[in-house]
Amino acid sequence: MNIRILNSREDLNATAATVIASLLLSKPQAMLGLATGSTPIGIYRHLADMYRKGQVSFAHAYSVNLDEYVGLAPEHPQSYRSFMNEHLFQHIDIPISHTRVPNGDALDLTAECAAHEQAILDHGPVDLQLLGIGHNGHIGFNEPGHSLTGATHVVDLKERTRSANARFFGDIDAVPRQAVTMGVGTILKAKQIMLVAFGAEKADIIRQALTGPVTTECPASLLQCHPDVLILLDQEAGGWFK
Repeated sequence: MNIRILNSREDLNATAATVIASLLLSKPQAMLGLATGSTPIGIYRHLADMYRKGQVSFAHAYSVNLDEYVGLAPEHPQSYRSFMNEHLFQHIDIPISHTRVPNGDALDLTAECAAHEQAILDHGPVDLQLLGIGHNGHIGFNEPGHSLTGATHVVDLKERTRSANARFFGDIDAVPRQAVTMGVGTILKAKQIMLVAFGAEKADIIRQALTGPVTTECPASLLQCHPDVLILLDQEAGGWFK
């Protein structure tokens, strides 16, 4: 693992965006594995700015997102499709037909999970997978447990995860109880993984994930098994690392 401690969140965002842009400059048709939530917003802002300045193009790239809430239509304001449109897709030149976010409102979720896997096979493998990390060590929506599902699947969300995301919905009762998520096996098939975390509240779980035992009780710890992981942390999240 390549662990980098950046001076500030803004430095972290700029560094992560530069890594993604550099990949696209060397491989314009790259497939990007994208994440949602508060962690990548600054990264996407930097990428949109780089596009506006003519420093990078997404015209030939493909993207596939990690997850989506079950029961939210793509046009729902809190869906991850809406998130991606708002924070990245509408600001760059990627064809919408080249983007894939799971459809959490699909009538047949089993078929939707299979279609997500097939999209990765058709245009992948994922060249770079962007990840955040949950307070309980989840990546994507792969929650801690006695076992993990490898492929894209439907997962029941832990109450702590729902509580953490309630700020986006205004009320925990409005947060869906299930999500479609890439499995850890699918995540680990990416050629490179970039895990981003900031804030003192993430320091302990990052330490556990990177230095503790590899266990399904901390899904992010399975990243220790991947040959090419870049970890970007700010000073607060990386304060434990010497």
